[in-house]
Amino acid sequence: MENEVKTASDKVFVDIRQAIVEGEIAQGSKISEPELSKKHQVSRATLREALNRLESCHLIERKANVGCRVISLTPEKLDEIYQVRSALEGLACRLAATNMTDDEINQVKALLDDHLSTQRVRQGESYYQEEGDLDFHYRIIKGSKNSHLINLLCNELYQLVRMYRVQMGMNGPRVSKAFDEHLAIINAIAARDGELAELLMKRHIAASGSNIERKFQ
Repeated sequence: MENEVKTASDKVFVDIRQAIVEGEIAQGSKISEPELSKKHQVSRATLREALNRLESCHLIERKANVGCRVISLTPEKLDEIYQVRSALEGLACRLAATNMTDDEINQVKALLDDHLSTQRVRQGESYYQEEGDLDFHYRIIKGSKNSHLINLLCNELYQLVRMYRVQMGMNGPRVSKAFDEHLAIINAIAARDGELAELLMKRHIAASGSNIERKFQ
């Protein structure tokens, strides 16, 4: 996420991406190039460059004779993406238990302290995490020190996963439990128990996916 905004195309990409992930631009809605060009005060060519990047993040899709649309969140897509997420983030935890430094682990613990300091988390209402280094999962993936995992999880799939988490998975009865699960995962990593850390992360993601799936019903 660092230093993402360097050009006009970067800025419009980041702005539209955030609007899609957080639901300001509704899932399934048609993308109007003239409207977005006017709103963001960029040329159509600059906008199309940003849209190409959004497509590579799996946030929009192009269909013949239809144009661009924001993806729709579905139980079927949720199941597929969370299967991949469970396997890869579980592996990231196992690697992080070996590769994270003590200082990096302490930074993640401090991040969780910051999360708990927010009233909505303490009261079990909502567990909203900013993206990038303020996101527990992002920090653990980075801690794996595996460039291929980082590219898959922090670049290619990150915003799609985040869209499910932000719009459907960051509030409700699982808030306190999700925080406790994060704490157990980082404690396993701190103990250098990669097998336990992997198991806990897989259980955590499975519970998160089940929580979101219930909201489709």
